[in-house]
This record gives sequence, C-alpha cells and structure tokens, in this order.
Amino acid sequence: MPKTPATAAARHASAPREVRIIGGRWRRTRLPVVDRPGLRPTPDRVRETLFNWLGQDLGGWRCVDAFAGTGALGFEAASRGAAEVLLLEQDAALIARLRALKQRLQAGTVRVQRGDGVAALRALAPGSIDLVLLDPPFEDAAVFVPALAAAARVVRADGFVYLEAPTAWDDTALAGAGLRVHRHLKAGAVHAHLLRPSA
Repeated sequence: MPKTPATAAARHASAPREVRIIGGRWRRTRLPVVDRPGLRPTPDRVRETLFNWLGQDLGGWRCVDAFAGTGALGFEAASRGAAEVLLLEQDAALIARLRALKQRLQAGTVRVQRGDGVAALRALAPGSIDLVLLDPPFEDAAVFVPALAAAARVVRADGFVYLEAPTAWDDTALAGAGLRVHRHLKAGAVHAHLLRPSA
C-alpha cells in the first residue's frame, strides 16, 4: 500500500538524528544521521545485541560493511578491535561523512570505498572475511539474494554474516546462499539475523 504523506512524515519525525557507538575504544561517540533516501540506521539496541552475540572483542577480525550508510555497524566493529573494516557505500554525500568520521576518530583500520556493495563483495577473495555486515535499504528487495550469495562466498567457514531485513529469513530461504540462521531478533520493523555458513 502506498505511503500517505502523513505516514511518511510520521516516519521522518521518528527517525533518529544520531546514533551512538555502543562499546569499545569509541564508546559513546555519537554519529549524525542525515536525511538520505533509504537511510535507516541500525538501532542502538539491535547493534548492542549483535555485538553481544559476536563477543565484545573482535581483535584481528576482517570485516566488511557492504551498505555502510552512517557507518554505525562498521565503526562499531572497529571500535571493538577489528583489524580491518571496509565500509562500502554508493551515496557521495554519505561517503564524504564517512571519510570525515574516519579522520575525526583517527580510525586507521577503517577503509571507506565508494561503490556497489554486492559488486565489491564479489571482488574479494573467497573465505577471506570474518564478518560481513548486510543492512541494505529495505525498499530494494531485489538486492537481498545477491548480497547474501556474495557474502556467503567471501566469509570464512567459521565466520559470520549479519543480515538486517524487513522480514524474517529462515534456513530454507537461506539454503541457496549456503547460510543458516545462528541467532535472530525482531525489534519493531527490523529483523536482525546472525548467520553462519552451512556445514
């Protein structure tokens, strides 16, 4: 059903103006949220749960945030000790903000790259990444299947894929990508999944 102006206005009014890094080196650092099409930052509560699932110390991990947006997920991973974090984003204005934030935090382990997240994942070496973060625009339903397939190819056998989606994905839906559900959380309209490669 099409969104009425009132519905869109209500959604806009309820959108957060900033999010914060939950833990690690940059704990409590606030990240501004700009008004950009499709930008829907992962809520603080959901990120806190995700990193409780993963453990607080990501020392030595290689991570990719394939739809970086505000950078909240990727900077959270870097804050908790990840050795390498690649932030991928297509929007030029968001890229500029990510680069400014990287400079402000002196985040030497973070690399910001403009481009298509799925294509960039496909260009990475198979089995080279410990954690792939997938939080694509919910309006772009066609991106989920190729993004999951690309993530499954690059993640290590003992690694993780995080998926944020408007609906729940079960093992049957994930089988084609070679992934399975390890953890799942529903928070409002958001379904957060922590996935593992299938045996």
